[in-house]
Amino acid sequence: MNTTSAPAPASPYGTLPPASPLAQRKPVSLPRLAQLHAAGEKITMLTAYDATFAAVADAAGVECLLVGDSLGMVCQGLPSTVGVSLEAMRYHTESVSRGLHRVQGTAWLIADLPFGSYHESPEQALRSATVLMQAGAHMVKLEGGGWTAPTVRFLVERGIPVCAHLGLTPQTVHALGGYRVQGRDDAAAQTLRRHALELQDAGAAMLVLEMVPAALATALTAELPRCATIGIGAGKGTAGQVLVMHDMLGINLGKMPKFVRNFMDGHGSVKAAIEAYVRAVKEGRFPDDAAHAW
Repeated sequence: MNTTSAPAPASPYGTLPPASPLAQRKPVSLPRLAQLHAAGEKITMLTAYDATFAAVADAAGVECLLVGDSLGMVCQGLPSTVGVSLEAMRYHTESVSRGLHRVQGTAWLIADLPFGSYHESPEQALRSATVLMQAGAHMVKLEGGGWTAPTVRFLVERGIPVCAHLGLTPQTVHALGGYRVQGRDDAAAQTLRRHALELQDAGAAMLVLEMVPAALATALTAELPRCATIGIGAGKGTAGQVLVMHDMLGINLGKMPKFVRNFMDGHGSVKAAIEAYVRAVKEGRFPDDAAHAW
């Protein structure tokens, strides 16, 4: 008598690879991220826009997944992030959250507040953040400094963790004159520093620094003990790194930023490529400052 059980029916979503040793961890929390920051261990972050890629990234050991409004360019084919709606962000945040729940995911889930959804008042920001938190986000991210500090404080006081974003802020790319490095001269660097300190004081737990000089990003990281800096095109001196997942997999509809590395090179699967990214960040081998010194 054949006692071998019949194989389980195939899932319409496909079969996810088993978790690697990197992913054998408890769910990532805000206190856990603070511990990593205090201990000097690099924090890893990738964007995610759907359930399957979110689950694979989580299994590969990424601590933070960002549902970025970059989905406007990556998924929707828009020329910038400006056209992304709050409803689109809600939809993709729900999708990523479902992917994590399907595999008992552990990653910390951050969602971007899109252009126009937090600019009118802190109360508008709260309404928008509530939509994303109810969709499954653990934290929301907003761009800009100066005027955003009161909004950050308003959200944090109401129990909503906030990640800030300075340097190149894609939602205001037209005002910045394009995708250019920010904080090159002394005046711009001092403004960026002031805004970063204000955001930390307002309660921001994380701060994305995009396309700023590596020396400035390293200095800011040392000056922000309560706010973990996450770099993208800002050198290796930040507390962690983030990339657009499609970029690090070598998939890009436009010109690949020079600070990006194609981690699919030499790897046979998406999961292996993401594991390589996690190792490279943790070991300080990515980014390579010499490759894109500002």
